[in-house]
Amino acid sequence: MTETLYDFQHVEGGVPIKMWTRGVPVEDGARDQLARAAKMPFVFKHVAAMPDVHIGIGATVGSVIPTKGAVIPAAVGVDIGCGMMAARTSLVASDLPDNLEGIRSAIERAVPHGRSMNRNKRDTGSWGDPPPAIVEAWATLAQRFDRIVEKYPKLKNTNHLVHLGTLGTGNHFIELCLDQDQRVWVMLHSGSRGVGNAIGTYFIELAKQDMRKWHINLPDENLAYFPEGTDHFEDYVEAVGWAQDFAALNRRMMMTNVIRALRGQIAKPFDAELEAVNCHHNYVQRENHFGENVLVTRKGAVRAAKGVLGIIPGSMGAKSFIVRGLGNAESFDSCSHGAGRVMSRTAAKKLVTLDEHIRDTAGVACRKDEGVIDETPKAYKPIEAVMAAQADLVEIVHTLKQVVCVKG
Repeated sequence: MTETLYDFQHVEGGVPIKMWTRGVPVEDGARDQLARAAKMPFVFKHVAAMPDVHIGIGATVGSVIPTKGAVIPAAVGVDIGCGMMAARTSLVASDLPDNLEGIRSAIERAVPHGRSMNRNKRDTGSWGDPPPAIVEAWATLAQRFDRIVEKYPKLKNTNHLVHLGTLGTGNHFIELCLDQDQRVWVMLHSGSRGVGNAIGTYFIELAKQDMRKWHINLPDENLAYFPEGTDHFEDYVEAVGWAQDFAALNRRMMMTNVIRALRGQIAKPFDAELEAVNCHHNYVQRENHFGENVLVTRKGAVRAAKGVLGIIPGSMGAKSFIVRGLGNAESFDSCSHGAGRVMSRTAAKKLVTLDEHIRDTAGVACRKDEGVIDETPKAYKPIEAVMAAQADLVEIVHTLKQVVCVKG
């Protein structure tokens, strides 16, 4: 039996918090935010905090909030279904060219990334004219989306088709990695893009309006919720489920295009997706825990039920891990979604120099400019400490180290 690694935090007027944070820093603001969520009357048993925990909007990033009879849209957030996909190829390190900039450029051409809003010009992060495969993939989601739009017409003119199979900005990335046996993996991180953001933003505001209408006082207005049995609850569950499916499909389409780009750069024939994982880490779903059916909201957390594979990435210069869940009931079968920020984006830009960023990303073909300082390795907690703090939640199956990293 693995030793229990969590600490117990009592919350006056709420459920307790179980924190897998030994050996990693936790901001006081994150503790306060966790405590506010724990005071919501419909939270089931306790709140679980993962080792990558840090302040978010409404709910803390790196938190698992189980509820009965209600759902909190901001506890899912606006990047609905954000998550990871990794695929092992039959290539090994010696099959790669000495200079990896050509592969990096090919990936950047194959997958729209970043964001530009120049007047009268296409946003570089979206498709100008979506290719047939993207249009065909969108068709599998279109009918359900139309049902949502019938009730909420404001969601119609959002970036959906043009964002399917695109990366985005911020902490989203595409990487070429080597595992412990020098085998080549493709790993990527993105979510439901513009349409998911629109759905999340819309329903968070709708929940706030409902709270004001019903004169419900909250410890934080971003903890506004929909009670089960109301129309808005059912509509949100439908919309968030759709956005989670969009996010998973988005990652699959990107993976297809990245593999195609690799085949254009590497003459040797190779198989792709010999092992593949596609998992959310910003989402809500119905699950059974402690003998009861509950809604589990994971904001910056991955499902780690016994035997289930997941992905825990580090930063631009750190290791990442393919893991297998140990099914720890106290964590509601969850683990961290990454290293977790230790600096805000603003702080990173002020405190980390370009020379430090270049040094910390040595050996990785990636952006080495001031535009990505907010994503530099020093902005994140040490991934080794994060993994040690959750040794009772997951076991490591593969250790990956990136050699190419594409950022928006």
